[in-house]
Amino acid sequence: MSKLSEMLGLRNDKHEDDEPQEAVSLENSVLPEHQRDMLERDIRVLDDNYGVREKKVQKEAEKQVQEAAEDSLKQLHMIQMGRCPVCGAHLRQHLFATICETCDFNAYEMPRRGSVRVHLRDGTPPVEGQTCYVIRSGDVLIMRDDVIRAKVPKEAVSWIEYVWTDEEIDQRYKQLIERLKLVCSWCNNPADPDKDGFHLAQVAFGASQERHVFCCDDCYEAFRRMYPARVHRNCYERNCAECNDCIKRYDDENDGVRLVAKDYLHVKRQAAT
Repeated sequence: MSKLSEMLGLRNDKHEDDEPQEAVSLENSVLPEHQRDMLERDIRVLDDNYGVREKKVQKEAEKQVQEAAEDSLKQLHMIQMGRCPVCGAHLRQHLFATICETCDFNAYEMPRRGSVRVHLRDGTPPVEGQTCYVIRSGDVLIMRDDVIRAKVPKEAVSWIEYVWTDEEIDQRYKQLIERLKLVCSWCNNPADPDKDGFHLAQVAFGASQERHVFCCDDCYEAFRRMYPARVHRNCYERNCAECNDCIKRYDDENDGVRLVAKDYLHVKRQAAT
């Protein structure tokens, strides 16, 4: 967390006596041509003998960026805890999508190798690109080769299709498994979802739900004997979707890590048959 805070500029470890660091100059940055022209005009407007106004504007921009980073980090923490960052309701969390059924908040990944197709209302062939963005007005910007190829008005859009290949989905699953680095809650050894005896348990020892993974049956049973559930007797076996005896932090079937532990194995077994 400290490294992430440092990357986002949230840490403030310097003392009053420290020399201020030289800020990155916009003049040396890579900007689109029209933005560079606007930058030069704005600098001429604010130009003075000492560049005081430009430095003041730069400090205000840095402050706004820091505040935006704090808001973004807060939203990520709420999503990680299973709550909607907009309305606070429970989220439906999948491996590559997060959806709030209460306020329509959603965040999802797009295919990196596949394409995107914007289907039109008039029945003409869809407009295809590498990715697309739905802006606030509802219009759709379609990009290919890092440039905008088309802007489709909201009234002309019927639906958007994201073309995922089976190979990319399988690769995403494998990358996620490698990145998680699951550790057994009993012996602290690596817990591999591909091995027999792997367990993922969601249990409440107090008022809120906790989640643990185990590398084998022996570790799972040893943990259960050492830490019996205190909310109700059969918390280990009970389906979380049918229980409201504790404060839920994770969904039962739609939680991301649970999908990794269960559905990923199911997909691999299907591929092997």
